[in-house]
Amino acid sequence: MMLGMEGLEQIPARPLNDWLSLTSLTGRFIRLEPLAEQHAEGLARHADTVALLTQGGPVELSVQGWADHIGLLNALPNRVNWAVVVRSSRKLADDQVAGRISYSTVSHADRWVEIGTMLTLPYRGGACNPEAQWLLLERAFAVLGAGRVHFKVDARNARSRAAMLKLGVTQEGTLRRY
Repeated sequence: MMLGMEGLEQIPARPLNDWLSLTSLTGRFIRLEPLAEQHAEGLARHADTVALLTQGGPVELSVQGWADHIGLLNALPNRVNWAVVVRSSRKLADDQVAGRISYSTVSHADRWVEIGTMLTLPYRGGACNPEAQWLLLERAFAVLGAGRVHFKVDARNARSRAAMLKLGVTQEGTLRRY
């Protein structure tokens, strides 16, 4: 699935360091902050609800397992990772870690990024996913000068595919044996 800048004014691409830099992004309901080991406890809280992780997950579904996995994700080249944090409200006394979102692949030379998301079950189907996606889409197109954004969604994950289509993406095909 893909979203591009067709019909919109293309801004110049920012330098590669900007594409790979982490900055906090704040929306109405969530905040995206650089993914760090401090988010492991929040991810582990709902770890048994995580399904269809196409890029794998922690070996051990514990706080330490998630901390180790976060370290591995952050060490991957051309990848930028954020924690999806639900901002505190009347219902929530403290901010809650809902999952993670990434520019899972950055192709500066070709001016595109791929966005990958993993939300825990209590935060699926609400405001977290669309707002997190829009924050990264806005950053990609309006700040970094990307011309295209890719999403890879497991063909078995109908809910995620429907969510992507609601964002206005175009499904370009189905990968086999990926």
